[in-house]
Amino acid sequence: MGQRSRSSDSGHADRPESGGAGSTDSGVVGSTDAARSGSDAPRGAERARATARSGDAGVRVEIVVRDPAPAPVAAALPPGAVAEDVDRVRVDDAVVSQFRADRAVDAELVFDGGDERVYRCRSRAPGQYPSDAVESLGYPVSSVTVRTAPDRVRLRLSLPAADPVGDVIDALEATGGSVRLERLTSSGGADTRSDPVVVDRGRLTERQREVVRTAHRLGYFEYPRGASATEVADAIGIARATFSEHLAAAQRRVFEDLVGG
Repeated sequence: MGQRSRSSDSGHADRPESGGAGSTDSGVVGSTDAARSGSDAPRGAERARATARSGDAGVRVEIVVRDPAPAPVAAALPPGAVAEDVDRVRVDDAVVSQFRADRAVDAELVFDGGDERVYRCRSRAPGQYPSDAVESLGYPVSSVTVRTAPDRVRLRLSLPAADPVGDVIDALEATGGSVRLERLTSSGGADTRSDPVVVDRGRLTERQREVVRTAHRLGYFEYPRGASATEVADAIGIARATFSEHLAAAQRRVFEDLVGG
């Protein structure tokens, strides 16, 4: 029998998924438990399922793996293409991958809805995919999107708390490629005092990041301040008014992330 798993089976994804990828209970946990029976790893998945059932507070996480190791779905996609709802079934020493695409790709067509097509491809099972690495920790991946040129894999998953995020990132980095935490938000629950938010530093320009880093290093944000605006501007080599403009723009973008603007 094959083992089903959500897959980072292609190598790419730099845009959010346009459709839901299905429940985290549909086949994903089953494959992880079967593959790791006798170990303690499935306990994380049990905690994730318990969180979903009970409505307790947890976190939703989106992570992008840049330049991941080549994988079958990636090979089927032309440059700049996106595969969504990537799903995978392991059958003996082979992998059958199924995914949704908005254009013709080099794979078996199993459904053609005009604007949406579903494809399937088969390959020998290589090493561990990014989603395998996450699920080996006991946390099921709810959806996977992949993109080519640039090569990206976007994973979405739910965790019972923010604490395991570091372990998840470490596991993904071990598969190759670079890892970026795109979003981490509270999934609600009775106790909403913990509401983690990830600030996307990519929204800041290089000059804005330099201004914030220098101001922080010199103690500009401390109380009382360790440096004045003029001193920070002099350290950067810009006018005081320019420093104030860059700082205001950076603060506006940061607070937009914090308040969901």
